[in-house]
Amino acid sequence: MAAKLKIKKGDTVKIIAGDDKGKTGEVLAVFPSKGQVIVKDCKVAKKTVKPDQEKNPNGGFVNKEMPINISNVAKVEGE
Repeated sequence: MAAKLKIKKGDTVKIIAGDDKGKTGEVLAVFPSKGQVIVKDCKVAKKTVKPDQEKNPNGGFVNKEMPINISNVAKVEGE
């Protein structure tokens, strides 16, 4: 059973640990079962994409936000 989280989608949070320490951003997604969140423009990884007919006919690289552990973010008060 996952613990109840105080951070919700749309909240503004500050990264308090890791490579992006000090950055602030909006929460795009919350994964309570894993205890992780995705923060806009934080922990961005360059992912390779295979070519397909609809979305990306040439393939290439896409910048994608990766999940961050909930213990490494703090909610910013006074929104």
